[in-house]
Amino acid sequence: MQNRYVGDAGDYVKLALLRALSPGLKLGVAWYLYPDEGHNDDGKHIAYLKNASHWRHLDPTLFDHLGSIVESGRNVAAIERRCGLEAMYSSELLDHQKLHSRLRSDARADWFARVNQQMQNCELVFADPDNGLTDDQPARRSKPRFGKSLPITEALTLAAGRSALIYHHNSRFKGGHDLEVDHWLGKLGENSLAIRANAYSCRTFFLVNPTKLLVERARAFCATWRDHKVRLHKRAGSSASS
Repeated sequence: MQNRYVGDAGDYVKLALLRALSPGLKLGVAWYLYPDEGHNDDGKHIAYLKNASHWRHLDPTLFDHLGSIVESGRNVAAIERRCGLEAMYSSELLDHQKLHSRLRSDARADWFARVNQQMQNCELVFADPDNGLTDDQPARRSKPRFGKSLPITEALTLAAGRSALIYHHNSRFKGGHDLEVDHWLGKLGENSLAIRANAYSCRTFFLVNPTKLLVERARAFCATWRDHKVRLHKRAGSSASS
């Protein structure tokens, strides 16, 4: 997550999903907050806020709050204060770029230990890495931009003994996005499902260890948002409806 993304179309889907899944649960939000970058136009998909007739009915309260935040100042602190989520937030900046490469892995491990400690009493944890999931190759951990990714071991740790929702920005995976989603579902375990959201750009929310209630809420959310390119993913070889 970067502060410059707050309030864009992807943020609307993400926060609406959290608001749909979390009532009655102890929610934890690990922002995986990464310093704002300026090399591209990411975060500028806010035109939906000018098209209230098409978008606002999906979550009117959230829609109005995000519109106000975009006008007044885009940052995760504003979401924490104003978007109606009862949650424990972990907002520590994930920025190890200036460290020597040999120090980055240990710094990341220490950072994640603090995050996981903050989430210890939560029943549902949301992790919001900038780019999404990645593998656990040790060499990756020394890269300056590793903070934009979430290794699969961290995702599984956050989901241990509870439910977790993991953000993933679909990539140029060999074989396409369907195979990419199936790949990560395989890594996350049989008791997981994927919610695809393809408005503006392709992203996936992986729901790991969901309770029956969370599955029902996820299906209802997808039904509400189906005309806005949100759906449950159908695994290869599955007969389940998407």
